[in-house]
Amino acid sequence: MCGDGLRTPRGQGDPLSLTLDDLRRLPASEAISVHECTGNGRSFFGSQQGTPASDTAWQLGAVGAVRWHGVRLKHLLRRIGLDPAAVSIQATGLDPSYVSGGVDYGPVRRPFPVSKALDDALLAWGMNGRPLPRDHGYPLRLVLPGWVGIGSIKWLGSLEVSTTELTSPWNTKWYRMTGGSYPADSPPLTVNPVRSAWELPWAARLPARKIRLTGRSWSGAGPIASVEVSTDGGATWHRAHRGTAKRGGWTQWSHTWARPTPGEHVLMARATDVAGRTQPLETPFNDGGYFFDAVVRQPVTVA
Repeated sequence: MCGDGLRTPRGQGDPLSLTLDDLRRLPASEAISVHECTGNGRSFFGSQQGTPASDTAWQLGAVGAVRWHGVRLKHLLRRIGLDPAAVSIQATGLDPSYVSGGVDYGPVRRPFPVSKALDDALLAWGMNGRPLPRDHGYPLRLVLPGWVGIGSIKWLGSLEVSTTELTSPWNTKWYRMTGGSYPADSPPLTVNPVRSAWELPWAARLPARKIRLTGRSWSGAGPIASVEVSTDGGATWHRAHRGTAKRGGWTQWSHTWARPTPGEHVLMARATDVAGRTQPLETPFNDGGYFFDAVVRQPVTVA
């Protein structure tokens, strides 16, 4: 760790070095969070709205609820000591330098506010009751619950604490809204939007009888307050039955379709979180295909 935001400032040439054993001596903590790719749902910009976005054409599968095990970053920062004027922390991974178009951008790194660090940020060495897998950042990664996946830096190598706002290409060049109707100075993406998914294969075939359908909704801003569903393409809406959600995880819900008729149908689900954010019917286009939060039109065939 380094930076002028520490109580005893340290330069990058004289960092405070910590081992994994050092971190394990601090109070351990577990946290459940919905971990999600910023481009989850990207394919629907094209298939549902007619405005295709580049990069991986995810539907809604680039997400998972994870139980992390590690230490709260606030415990480490309080042990080391923060300057009261500290405002920003930059996490840098041990990735090789990222090179694109002949430009070397260095290792993946991204800043986040000290307020997030002192809230729920976690330094994780475990995942779902097991050691952190290599592709999830073994031996240590940062986890910023509820935030864009790129913010949870894998293979964590260093943290810089600063009294000024830090930046990197991963929050100035990428992972912010560009194109469409967004202004050039749109801020970096942070908190994930509200999303919902039916627990069905795409273009599922269902029997022509009373059937109980299930799904799940999630939000980076907090628990889901309500879920509405439609089995007729949005002509009518009904309140779904919500199950008990684990803190930080997603909310599972169900709906009984009493009289499905043979033929083609469109199922829709929209959620509202405790912050009052509701899924729209359309998401404004952006070049990166980020944050598709509109109600997804799920096709089904009843036979």
